[in-house]
Amino acid sequence: MLKFLSKVRIEFNALDPRLASCMEFLAQCNARKAKESNPACQVQVKRRTDDHPPQITVTFVNGVEEVFDGTQTTAQTIRNMILEKGQYLETEQMFREAGEKWPVVIPDEELSMHAPGTKPRKAEDKK
Repeated sequence: MLKFLSKVRIEFNALDPRLASCMEFLAQCNARKAKESNPACQVQVKRRTDDHPPQITVTFVNGVEEVFDGTQTTAQTIRNMILEKGQYLETEQMFREAGEKWPVVIPDEELSMHAPGTKPRKAEDKK
């Protein structure tokens, strides 16, 4: 998960009963496997004393920053979002390295074609 990130910032008040998501995400970030995937990723923890809600801010390797509300979003949901966006970044990088345009634009007529070796869809299946 950390291999797609350059920075993680987790903010919470230790006395806030809504901090479970932040603590779980912090534990995932501190896992050996996660740290080994990107040792350069900065994981920062800010312990707050006010009543600001728990918050997780991640910065992707391409500089895009995303903020998650730690009271509304589970750690697993955040992790899944990071992995999904990370796969997108990897695909983009692969296309760019191959000298291909990004994003890939598929002409409408190709979208309706069936792939070789597959059966064409029946009219009633298309509904």
